[in-house]
Amino acid sequence: MPVEVGQQAPDVTLVSHERKAVKLSELRGRPTVVLFFPGTFTATCTKEMCAFRDGLEKFNTLNAQVVGISVDAPFVQKVFADQHSLNFLLLSDYNREAVRAFDVQDPNFWGGLLPGVAMRSVFVLDRQGVVRWKWVAPTQGTEPDYAAVEAAVKALGT
Repeated sequence: MPVEVGQQAPDVTLVSHERKAVKLSELRGRPTVVLFFPGTFTATCTKEMCAFRDGLEKFNTLNAQVVGISVDAPFVQKVFADQHSLNFLLLSDYNREAVRAFDVQDPNFWGGLLPGVAMRSVFVLDRQGVVRWKWVAPTQGTEPDYAAVEAAVKALGT
C-alpha cells in the first residue's frame, strides 16, 4: 500500500555509503527530503543527485537534510558519492526493504530486466517523520520539479 501524505514514513534500517546502519527514524528532528532513485551511474540519476548537491545550500538554510536511497550496494554508492562530490547521505536499500515499505519498487525497470529498483520519487518529511509532500515520476527519465521540492520544505517552516 503506498505511503501517502499525512502518514508516518516507514521506519526502515538501511546502510549508508559510509557502511553504517541508519534507521530513518534517526533522521527525525529536521525536515528531511528522501530521494528514491533507480541506480547510481545512470544519466538521469546522476543529473538528479548532482542537482540536489548543487542546491543543498537552499535546504541547509531551511534546516532540512537530504538523503538519497537506491538499491545499489553501499560500496557502489560510496564510489558514486566520491566521484560526483555528493554532499549528502546516500543509503543502500540492497534488501529492498524501503522500496517495498514506501511502495516505490519498480517491477518494469528497463522493460523488466532489472525489477525491484526504486521508482524515482521524492518524499518530504516533517520533523516528526510524517510525509508532507510526495512525488513519483510518471516515467523513468522524468526528474522532479526541484523548485516544488524546495517549496514543500519551505512550507514546513524553519
